[in-house]
Amino acid sequence: MYRIDRAEALRYLGYRGQAIEPQLDALIDDCMEECLQIARPRSVWRRFEVSFPEGEADVTLPAAGFALPGRDIRAHLSGCGACYLLAATLGVEIDAAIRRYEAGDLTRSLILDACATCLIESVCDEAETAIRSQAAKAGKGLTSRYSPGYGDLPIEIQPRFTALLDTPRRIGLYCSGSYILMPRKSVTAVLGLRDEPAGRTEERRGCGRRCVDCRLKDCLYRKEDAPCA
Repeated sequence: MYRIDRAEALRYLGYRGQAIEPQLDALIDDCMEECLQIARPRSVWRRFEVSFPEGEADVTLPAAGFALPGRDIRAHLSGCGACYLLAATLGVEIDAAIRRYEAGDLTRSLILDACATCLIESVCDEAETAIRSQAAKAGKGLTSRYSPGYGDLPIEIQPRFTALLDTPRRIGLYCSGSYILMPRKSVTAVLGLRDEPAGRTEERRGCGRRCVDCRLKDCLYRKEDAPCA
């Protein structure tokens, strides 16, 4: 079931343990409820075999004629024979609400934006859980999610990424000419599939990287020593 982590939403809003006035506290609760009501969460994923060309930094998906460029994604998928491409979105309704409040109630707009950021992560978590369950039945395990824009995996792959998953038709997710996902509250990610040692049940959460390694240097939530999780 999709949920909004209130503590995480507060972190996105810059909360550092200071007291919250009752009126603001109630507004946060109201925004969480509104976000859950108007969002239209959807996700899609697809499995691809992977190969690691000798002497190259890329990982290739031969059946798709697609390459995941960069040494970081190659290291992330090390030991994997296949991967899943995943895309998720909250739909256009939440974007419209955030923009509408920007004109007359900026505080509500900012809070709703933070709530939506948490919710899309919950949607990704649910999708990952479903994929992980499928993998476990085959004796396989998953890496954590790794998105275009992390490390040296460029966001320029987004158009091809979304085309392979047919996201415009299947979940209403598009990529702009400047490689921005639309609706804004959307995520694409790669998860590696690899043999799992017998009896191992732990889930790997978070990409394990730190924000200083991320190429999205203008991210509002970037912290100098915070691991992505």
